[in-house]
Amino acid sequence: MQEANQKLADVQVIDTVPLPVCRWVRGERDRVFSGVADYGYCAAKDFYYYGFKLGLRVSRIGMITSACLLSSRAHDVNHTEELIDGFGKIVLGDKGFLDQFRAELLKDRYGTRLIVPKRKNMKETAETVAAQPTFQFFRKIRKVVEIVGSHLTERFQITKIRVHDLWHFQHRLIRKILAHTAMVFLNLQLNRKPLDLDALIAF
Repeated sequence: MQEANQKLADVQVIDTVPLPVCRWVRGERDRVFSGVADYGYCAAKDFYYYGFKLGLRVSRIGMITSACLLSSRAHDVNHTEELIDGFGKIVLGDKGFLDQFRAELLKDRYGTRLIVPKRKNMKETAETVAAQPTFQFFRKIRKVVEIVGSHLTERFQITKIRVHDLWHFQHRLIRKILAHTAMVFLNLQLNRKPLDLDALIAF
């Protein structure tokens, strides 16, 4: 049991959240964040936008351990190393982070084991077959980062920050992330479920 708990403690999850400054239609004529923001595409919601991505690394209980502002144009897999940031244990990612060559480099460089589900059209190999039971074991933990992303977008409105310069944008974003972190911490202190923000607000 202790070994299983230690294994869970060594796991963190990475993901990205789109941060639109404006939609694609306005983007071509909008000079807000000129030279800093870029055009991107969110496959999960199927829309183009002008802005950034928020990169998240989250612990298994839902505590944000790392957050960074990323280019919206680059594919998620190109941000893998920045999201891992030297974390030398087990990292879970969605299919957007699938790159076997990059995963091997991260393992050699940081000792990080990146677990990503294979695509349906990929051929089975001894390595992918061996990784599937491990991924299934951590599947529930992988959902934690999606819950955190939902909190940030729906409760903290990080996609609706309306400012006209990067300094104010970053600082408002940091305050929202800090507020989420404080709420998770308070839930832990009260022996509640860490991501049950409703119970904390009603407390």
